[in-house]
Amino acid sequence: MQVAIDGRAVSACRGATVLEAARAAGIYIPALCAHPDLMPGPRAQPISTIYRSTNKLESDGSSRTQGCQLCLVEVNGELHRACDTVISEGVSVQTDTIRVREARGLHLKEILQDHPHACLICPLALGCDRLSCTMNVPVEERCCSLFGRCELQKISEYIGIPPETPRYAHKKLPILKNEPLFDLDYNLCLNCLRCVSACNDLRGVGALGFVIRDSRALFGTVGPTLLESGCKFCGACVAVCPTGALMDKGGKKLQDEDSLVPCRAGCPAGIDVPRYVRLIAEGKYPEALAVVRERVPFPHVLGYVCYHPCETVCRRGELNQSISICRLKRFAAEHDDGSWRLKVKRSLPTGKRVAVVGSGPAGLTAAYYLARKGHAVTVLEALPQAGGLMRYGIPAYRLPRPILDAEISEIEATGVEIRTNVKVNSIEELFAQGFQAIYLAAGATRARKLNIPGEDLSVDGLTFLRRVNASERVSVGARVGVIGGGNVATDCARTALRLGAQQVVILYRRTRAEMPAYPEEIEEAVYEGVEIEYLVMPRRIEKSSPGLRVECVRTQPGPRQAEPEPITGSEFSIEFDTVLVAIGQEPEPSLRAALEAKQAGVFAGGDLVSGPSSVIEAIAMGRRAASEIDRYLGGDGDISECLTMPDEVNNRLGQELDFASSKRYEAPCLSVMARRTGFAVVDQGLSEEAALAEAARCLRCDLRLRLSSVPFPPQRTVNPLTNEGVTKVPDRAGVYQLFDQDQNVIQIKGVPDLQTALKELLPSVNSRFFVYELVEFYTQRESELLQEYLQKHGRLPQGNDELEDLF
Repeated sequence: MQVAIDGRAVSACRGATVLEAARAAGIYIPALCAHPDLMPGPRAQPISTIYRSTNKLESDGSSRTQGCQLCLVEVNGELHRACDTVISEGVSVQTDTIRVREARGLHLKEILQDHPHACLICPLALGCDRLSCTMNVPVEERCCSLFGRCELQKISEYIGIPPETPRYAHKKLPILKNEPLFDLDYNLCLNCLRCVSACNDLRGVGALGFVIRDSRALFGTVGPTLLESGCKFCGACVAVCPTGALMDKGGKKLQDEDSLVPCRAGCPAGIDVPRYVRLIAEGKYPEALAVVRERVPFPHVLGYVCYHPCETVCRRGELNQSISICRLKRFAAEHDDGSWRLKVKRSLPTGKRVAVVGSGPAGLTAAYYLARKGHAVTVLEALPQAGGLMRYGIPAYRLPRPILDAEISEIEATGVEIRTNVKVNSIEELFAQGFQAIYLAAGATRARKLNIPGEDLSVDGLTFLRRVNASERVSVGARVGVIGGGNVATDCARTALRLGAQQVVILYRRTRAEMPAYPEEIEEAVYEGVEIEYLVMPRRIEKSSPGLRVECVRTQPGPRQAEPEPITGSEFSIEFDTVLVAIGQEPEPSLRAALEAKQAGVFAGGDLVSGPSSVIEAIAMGRRAASEIDRYLGGDGDISECLTMPDEVNNRLGQELDFASSKRYEAPCLSVMARRTGFAVVDQGLSEEAALAEAARCLRCDLRLRLSSVPFPPQRTVNPLTNEGVTKVPDRAGVYQLFDQDQNVIQIKGVPDLQTALKELLPSVNSRFFVYELVEFYTQRESELLQEYLQKHGRLPQGNDELEDLF
């Protein structure tokens, strides 16, 4: 239907409110109790009891709340709330008349008398450092950390704070800082009930409610704490709160995607973690796998070996325990039905050839995406089988070889050619073979040296793991020493136990906290029987009967960046049959030299660039390399994939009283005895029942990104300084600002009669536009506006030069 809003013909849907119709047309109406995603108007119903911390408040029996009343408009000459007034055919709405402004100002005054607002009327606010107050306003009367981007502040500036607004008196209401994830300050609450509507109507959780006492709505939780109220900590309440009453932990409101969804931001490959976890919770396992495959070609491998940085930052961990994201990825991969292949788009052949040196995760990832872009890719691997350190460095009890083989086969199916037992001698020979681009991704395969006497009697850890993983017969004896503290060291130690060692000791020169191995790998090693000697530095290795003796000295804790200090007189020795050295690895010098030559068409990634890294980090580098190489070869560099159909997201979470206390589901593992008899996979993964329950523990943090932004007030439209424009101004006291043709302020003036004063300026050569405020104490407001202008520009407007000495 057609309605008229401020003289404009506006099309609106039948049943829409005036507020909805105006917003759809881009016409601003202030409304603190309304939000674009919530039911309009004061429709929420009170409950019998709420809590504000330990304070229990009961309703006095009233059943309705009038809302903020700031959305008042004139409908056919009568004042009505825009939020709950349904439009009708031919209705005429005025949103910015003098009567509307006065009514809004009256209700704003009522709101501000119960909310700190000293900063909103302070003439020095614009240049305030927010640390100290030159006006000596008590802290509890000042505005919160949202000052500058607070919705109440913007609306107050738009409506204009009535000069008769009383000073705020601190109510000493509860301030809750001990709740998980969120902070709540009832002194800053407007009782607008947006949070209640978000929790009940939008999310269906029902952890928040309100009562009415003395004709006023009072918001609170349905139990003494958020946990007892059944809160699901989705954050919708924080997102819709117009002030700093509800904040994310630490007194801030998270707005950017990285902070709101840290699991996705924390994944080096950018996997959409919340989406695939949600799809698993909905029983859509193949779709969940497709989401993972949109970013990585090794989803199943990652389900076994990823060090899951996403779990470290998972916000559920602030509640009790993080989501088992890595195991859920493995679960999705175990339910692959191949449907994702139907969505794969293959580019036409480009005729460009790319050589990839090294078949680790970085090299194979780059090869996969380059092949998808239509390039002919050949992977050159020096060892007998592809996979790099995924095959030759990670033991089979952590990564089953059939899983690795299957995902490499998928890469080959895209047209990637993998040549094994091929050693690359120089970059030049590859260019001579007709390759237009070369990606060096051979990894860090050279073990670092201890540089101590007798080191040649030891075996480097990488060589040891490579031989074991290649199914060679390797004997270690009964006593094995492992020197080092990284993942290679723990892998060596656990592998030695599986080869029959009776005693395995890791010697590490620093503390447990400084040990670079993943915490779970350390825990598993200790659980299996590996001993760890911390703060021990080997000094010499020598032969003894019947094995080897390692002479050591104890060290004292110190700064990580400094070399550990030996403790004088603490020398001791320990006997082993085999000593494995695993103190790190580095790239081959020839590859490093090729990289430093910076030859056109030569790219590098993986461990060659970053040093030893994880599989997921190597995959991320492979993605970046594929994009860069494609651009170098004339493509657009876009390797993004869409392997899923858009799915409908359910915004309702529902009630689940034990949700916050639900614990992480741990996968069953082999017993210690079963582990030490072979290389069977230790982690048995999640059952379907466990996976569904684990995925359902997700806080759904990404739902906050789906909430609409609240429209902030526009800048006041300037009026033309003409006879027609001035006659619309009331003959009341106030302050006007004059602007030149470029809308620069040229004068600020408070007067007892705005219309008369502006008429006296007609005609004007320099002044073309004006704005005005109705203010009874116009001299005070004039001073405030001049102070603001002075702080912003460092000078007064040219029309106020006579006040220079005063200011």
